[in-house]
Amino acid sequence: MKTIDINCDTGEGIGNEEAIIPFISSANIACGYHAGDENTIWETAELCKKYNVAIGAHPSFLDKENFGRTELNLDTDDIYDIVTQQLFIIDEVVSELDVPIHHVKPHGALYNLSAKDKTTAAAIARAVKDFNHELILFGLSGSHSIKEAKKIGLETCNEVFADRMYMEDGSLMPRTMEGAVINDIDKVVQQALQLVNEGTVTTATGKTIKLKADTICIHGDGINAVELAKEITDNLKLDGIILKPR
Repeated sequence: MKTIDINCDTGEGIGNEEAIIPFISSANIACGYHAGDENTIWETAELCKKYNVAIGAHPSFLDKENFGRTELNLDTDDIYDIVTQQLFIIDEVVSELDVPIHHVKPHGALYNLSAKDKTTAAAIARAVKDFNHELILFGLSGSHSIKEAKKIGLETCNEVFADRMYMEDGSLMPRTMEGAVINDIDKVVQQALQLVNEGTVTTATGKTIKLKADTICIHGDGINAVELAKEITDNLKLDGIILKPR
């Protein structure tokens, strides 16, 4: 029986957590550096506990002004430090709810930089492992994020996107390019099923490439986020695929 995890970035001030969390299996909670605060961490973690959804930290560059989507020029020690600081922030809150942190998924520009730059990926992986070696690191499928974490013995989770177009090298088409985000719900569902059932994705050029899929991301700030979560989850279940955390 095939299984898949569905994750969503949450606690970012969108306010749809109550509606979306029942349809996912893992939540990445903003730690305050790009969005959120202790109250939103608490509220989101409570919902995760209620619906038995795995809790993940969603660390970012310290960049609320740009929602963590602007790449900052930091050395590896600083990257290590900001990830560690955010892990302590979320851990302090969820510990009071008696629920564990299950995984870590970097946000925005930090995520993208980690995917393409192995020194950044290595710094993030070290911070995660030093904090808790049992945590799982989520990263772009097949990228440096995954490779560097594996080198030091961290468990990893290859993340794919049902609502994003891919380039032939397995990278995501930049959002600045037309067609980078797929808004047609039927197409999003079909891409999700292709990723899970076939381990492939059709690129922007029409080429089919292999892509390991351990978890599918749903963007919580998308205009159709709740509908997408429901449709993807319902269709995966109809296809006999079990939804569960990594």
